[in-house]
Amino acid sequence: MRTKVLLLAALTAVLLAQPVLAGTKQKEPETTLEGRAIYPAELRGQGSQPAPNPFPDQPVGGYSALLDAKGADTYLAMPDNGYGSKANSPDFILRVDRVRVDYETARGGSGEVEVLDYVRLRDPDEKIPFPIVDENGSGQRLLTGSDFDPESMRVARDGTWWFGDEFGPFLLHTDSTGRVLEAPIPLPGVKAPEDPTRPGQPVNLRSSSGFEGVAISKDRRYLYPSLERSLNGEDIRKHHIYEFDLRAGEYTDERWTYRADLPIPPEQEHVIGDMTALDANRLLVIERDFLQGERAQFEKVFVVDLRETDAEGFLVKREVVDLLDVRDPGLISLPGRPGDYGLGDPFEFPYVTTESVLPLGGQRLAIVNDNNFGSVGGRNPSLPDYTDFIVVRAEALRGGV
Repeated sequence: MRTKVLLLAALTAVLLAQPVLAGTKQKEPETTLEGRAIYPAELRGQGSQPAPNPFPDQPVGGYSALLDAKGADTYLAMPDNGYGSKANSPDFILRVDRVRVDYETARGGSGEVEVLDYVRLRDPDEKIPFPIVDENGSGQRLLTGSDFDPESMRVARDGTWWFGDEFGPFLLHTDSTGRVLEAPIPLPGVKAPEDPTRPGQPVNLRSSSGFEGVAISKDRRYLYPSLERSLNGEDIRKHHIYEFDLRAGEYTDERWTYRADLPIPPEQEHVIGDMTALDANRLLVIERDFLQGERAQFEKVFVVDLRETDAEGFLVKREVVDLLDVRDPGLISLPGRPGDYGLGDPFEFPYVTTESVLPLGGQRLAIVNDNNFGSVGGRNPSLPDYTDFIVVRAEALRGGV
């Protein structure tokens, strides 16, 4: 009798243990493509002046910032300085577009993007203390891609606009009509090679490495500008995040440090592509390498909590999206052009200039690339990159991640 009892007890223990053992094997959170829309690189219509015109109309180009606007799937979308450098962008007028995106989804949608209207940035009150391209051309002192390289945009509580620039790096402040309200605000102790105010001052930042991402706190009291790359002489994995008090109009003493993953190979450092608030304490960060197309190895979205640092003082980051491994079970990314890479299931977003992420609520994120008008090789090795809007559902955003 005792033997039977022992056997029964042993069998019961095994049966009770099985669900526990099975439960230890958790399914990895997936990211799924829910919507996609593109417009071609050749789309134009913004007008091109005052510098010499290589095109009859300014190309719409790609976007480095994406913000909510009134209306379903309607955004404020901001191009950067246009063609990729200070030298080749004197005829690209800085602006903010209002766009409506009709995403193609499993339930339909055209997959097309419409530019509804736009606002040009200008300095008629001569707040900018250094020469600009349009000093005496248009009469409006329109700002161009040789004056500033805006890579991020936020709307303050009073409705004014703030831009993060790479050339200074500067914070640029305008009203909602694009009119500059004050002199560009430099980052104390940091100078980029393109900074027009730097003669006689040492440069400690590499070219095109200034404010790539600028988040704004949920109460819209603080900006959190972040440098795209490390300061000269520092660990290339170290990225500084600063705090700017919009009420006081100055930087605070608060600082954070974000540590990028170790790149492979080591000389291919990672950069911050964008940074935006997820809630009162957490930020979404795009971290990517300098590779594209089939060569791209790393393009991810992380969450960091400004209250949480590790033993070395770096923000603790948690991966929520791998943009090189996105499920597309409905195959909404197909068909593509001959030679297009990364379409189908799995879907990839293999651009070297993924620079905008916007939380849409729940687990949904909108992401768009900057196509650096004329850039080739992100989606297709022989065709110009189009501007690629996607909406993804990231299961890793569920709960307290």
